[in-house]
Amino acid sequence: MKLLEEHRRQIDLIDNQIIDLLTKRMEIINAVATLKKQHNIPAILPDRVEEVIERCAARAESQGIDASLVRCLYTILIDHACDTEERIIQNT
Repeated sequence: MKLLEEHRRQIDLIDNQIIDLLTKRMEIINAVATLKKQHNIPAILPDRVEEVIERCAARAESQGIDASLVRCLYTILIDHACDTEERIIQNT
């Protein structure tokens, strides 16, 4: 629909930015996993997981975004990050 075309274009651009940021986040996670492996630090640090989720939920809420949505998204992101770290740490 022509009526929605510009909004859809803007959403597509934002989606591209989100993917670019996720790529950068995963690059850092890979580097963190390597450091954790070198220093015998476990992949999952529950206090840090909770800290990140709640910090992001609070920031979202302060900007009018549903905090429960952000908690769900970050739970998925962090679960994937922990799985990735675990694979890197276990790969000897």
